[in-house]
Amino acid sequence: MAKKARQRISYVLELPNSSPGGHRLGVNGLAIDRDNAILYSGGRDGVICAWDLNRGVTPGGHSAVVDTSQANGKPPKSITRFRAQTQAHTHWINDIALAQQHTALVSASADLQVKVWRPLASDIKEPVTIGQHADYVRCLATSSQSTNWVASGGLDRKIYLWDLSGAGKTLEIDVQGEEVSQKGSVYALGATHDILANGGPESIVRLWDPKSGQRITKFVGHTDMIRAVLISESGDMVLSASADQTVKVWSVTAGRCMHTLTMHDHSVWALFSDDPGLNIFYSSDRSGLVVKTDVRETKGDLDKGLSLAIAKENDGVSKIVAWDDSIWTATSRASINRWKDVDTSDRTLLPETYKPHRASVTTMRSKETAVPAAGAGNGGKQTIPAKSILRISNTASFPLAIGRDSEDHLPSLVRKGSEFAEPVANTAEPVHHLPEETIEGHFGLVKHRLLNDRRRVLTLDTAGDVLMWDLIQCRPVRSFGKRHLEDVEPEVNTREAVAPWCSIDISSGNLTVVLEPYNCFDAEMYADDIVLEEPVEFREDQRINLGKWILRYLFANLIDEEIRRDEAFRQKLNEGAAKRMAAGRAAPPLAIAIPPRPAWGSADLSPATPRVTGFQYPPMTPGLGIGLATPSSPVPPVPEGVVATLSPLDKRASQVSRPSQEREDYFSDAIQSPDGAPKPTQTPATEAPPTPEIPVKAPGENGKDKDKDAKDKDKDKENGKAPATTFGKKFRMGMSFGTKKLGRTMSTAATEKPPVVDEKAEESESSSNHEKEFDDSFLGVVQKMRNEYEKQHSDDPDQLVETRLMPSLANDTPVLKLPAGTKVIVQEETSGGSAEIYRGTVASVGADADVIEERGPQWLGEVLLLNALPPKDPAKISFFLYPWKDTLPPVASADGNNRLNANRMLRVRKILAYVAERIDPVPEGEEPAPDALKPEEYLELYCNDQLLPNKMTLNTLRTHVWRGGADIVLHYKANGKKEIPMPPPEEVDEPDEPEAAAPLS
Repeated sequence: MAKKARQRISYVLELPNSSPGGHRLGVNGLAIDRDNAILYSGGRDGVICAWDLNRGVTPGGHSAVVDTSQANGKPPKSITRFRAQTQAHTHWINDIALAQQHTALVSASADLQVKVWRPLASDIKEPVTIGQHADYVRCLATSSQSTNWVASGGLDRKIYLWDLSGAGKTLEIDVQGEEVSQKGSVYALGATHDILANGGPESIVRLWDPKSGQRITKFVGHTDMIRAVLISESGDMVLSASADQTVKVWSVTAGRCMHTLTMHDHSVWALFSDDPGLNIFYSSDRSGLVVKTDVRETKGDLDKGLSLAIAKENDGVSKIVAWDDSIWTATSRASINRWKDVDTSDRTLLPETYKPHRASVTTMRSKETAVPAAGAGNGGKQTIPAKSILRISNTASFPLAIGRDSEDHLPSLVRKGSEFAEPVANTAEPVHHLPEETIEGHFGLVKHRLLNDRRRVLTLDTAGDVLMWDLIQCRPVRSFGKRHLEDVEPEVNTREAVAPWCSIDISSGNLTVVLEPYNCFDAEMYADDIVLEEPVEFREDQRINLGKWILRYLFANLIDEEIRRDEAFRQKLNEGAAKRMAAGRAAPPLAIAIPPRPAWGSADLSPATPRVTGFQYPPMTPGLGIGLATPSSPVPPVPEGVVATLSPLDKRASQVSRPSQEREDYFSDAIQSPDGAPKPTQTPATEAPPTPEIPVKAPGENGKDKDKDAKDKDKDKENGKAPATTFGKKFRMGMSFGTKKLGRTMSTAATEKPPVVDEKAEESESSSNHEKEFDDSFLGVVQKMRNEYEKQHSDDPDQLVETRLMPSLANDTPVLKLPAGTKVIVQEETSGGSAEIYRGTVASVGADADVIEERGPQWLGEVLLLNALPPKDPAKISFFLYPWKDTLPPVASADGNNRLNANRMLRVRKILAYVAERIDPVPEGEEPAPDALKPEEYLELYCNDQLLPNKMTLNTLRTHVWRGGADIVLHYKANGKKEIPMPPPEEVDEPDEPEAAAPLS
């Protein structure tokens, strides 16, 4: 069965006081539904908003002057009301388009998906994915409101046509560049029934047949990226806007550029026109200038057209739409501005000096028609300021130069013959300086800092406010007001070093936490550092896995639903056995045979798992060990020669998932097969020859073989061998030591030699076990469990089938009360990024169980249902231990090796306990006094002459104190609270031939 692409889990933290009705980041897409008077906007926050345009608030008709309400100092009248919104995407929305008689709103996003939302439906549902690219989707185009398809173009150098009814892709066009394929990315797209036009970094406009996908022609002429394309309804003219500061007019019939318009002095970003012949169009550029161009009645001579600076934004205008007497602009800000449009058809509003020029291309008005003076008459309308008129092209006659001091003065300079007019910079002032209305947005996150504990994040929003978030609690925990993020960080940061377990993404204006399967279970924290609302009894030095902790409660409702389904499935299987057992009670047998607990693989039951019968094992004690490290050996040497005995309870406990602190030997590694399944672990001698193998003691042998062990140790010392263990028996009491290599699943079979098995029998058994394949998904985990249920039921119909679900309990993952609206997202990795395959909330994951089972990753199912983490070797750190200025006995082994290695989460006080066991051991056979000092109370540990806190971990020590890549050097000393005797000097045998002794170096 083909393996799925890597999948990851993301969750989005809700902003405080979050309310619908506005964007949090810049707006990239605008669309107008003229039939229903609705404005749609798509933002960089992945949200689509719908706004009702109440056209009855302001009088109808066009106006060519500044809004009179603003001119008279009155507040502008609002005509926009929030209607609805949806979180359509998890990344930037780059474009939106209306289709199917304005009933379908299509959105294109940087999350690689093309979605359709139907906001006018009686039961409004979430947007549905109709297509997907391999890279960011940049633009959309529809030919008309009657067609059933939409075209999308992306950075994957593809144009796709998607069926709006959900039938998928109907056409694919590869548009990669001719010379440089990477320049074939599609940044602009236009469509009619017969033509598709696209442009991008290649600076070429290409035309395609939307029915066959064949190229029609190409237009070459721009010198920089093409940002926008328009096609006339008849398909005979194309407009293209470019970063080369020009707008070009192409004739499809002639196959060439007819005019180059230069009314802009910056990169032109957007074009809009609702005129079928493109005789009136709007354009905007990077400087924020909004221009209206009218080339009606020019008879093809566009130099005689009119370009008017309507408005000026503070930021570049990425999208522009116009309808009735209003223009809406979208920028990198979360707000949308509405500007008063200017009626360029009313020639009486033009400046007097400009009228002779227009008279040469238009029909002169009747001589009886009186032309009112500037600023008078015209029904109260004001004339268009002369300084707002832009020179439409470098070859245009008007205006060559504009008198900036006089608003109405415009020199009547006309070209004579072939005389070339000197270009003039377009520095005109816009007609409007303030918008009529602003649709306000919200504040989105623009900057963040992940603190050293990797649990808290500082964020800065567009309002300048700094918040601190808890990634585990999924909520903000502190506000710092309007401050610099860099000033707050040192105030709240701690001296810690925690393994990376998540990544932070604020590209959508929200705080998104991303969990990847390869590292989301790497970070742990000590339970005694957690502050909980409800107290939980933890074991000493218990550690909590952060990734497992948050996943357990993000999907808590899903786990509950799976438990209900599991119970229902087993109940059906157990109906027959339950009836037979009930009948057996009526006639009880003379003897009762207690069947063994069913086993599934090597890790079927967990002591931390709720059973149907209510049975639950008590918690275990953590294991601990420090291993000797040999510099010359690529594989760390054996940390333990003798393994502590395991009770049956300990054996069961050692089989639970990737062990956390209560089940894990800090300093052991996993032995994993290439396919990721845990192998039967080997004895230390098997892993690191030629160390002799030390057999494992059976339970109860410690007391019987005590004397024998002591003799073996003495014998090893006489032979010059290192001691079999770095800890004495007293230190090992109650500890569960593992083998040399420990993964995220442990097996008690690891301590014994694997038995010799007949290869043929093993082969036939393995083949029978693999006859049935399971999906590489969350559902596959459920299928495997149910298959085991059925197998057990068929083998023993009279035995009740017990559950194999093993979700972690509160003593392993303390209870979290996450906000119900926290979004949970499952994404799948693609060549161009990651595509969303599921999105829900903490409250809805239970109801979405079927979807998650089908689309969720297998590793998630194993973590949630089996409490089993993906196998991975624990990270270790090597260090040296020396006594401070030789004031205490050394801890070096018999061969003088004092290089040790241990799990990076080992605390300083555990190192001191190791030192105390070596230099101040409790006499064998005696128990420590109840009031005896703990090692950390009379010993101190130093690194680089700094006293180390008892709770500091090796990882923190190496990062913040040692600050180097080599092995850490540690020194221990006594603080005077307890006297530690120095050992007597060892007797050195004098050599037989003193003259042959080598000098000391």
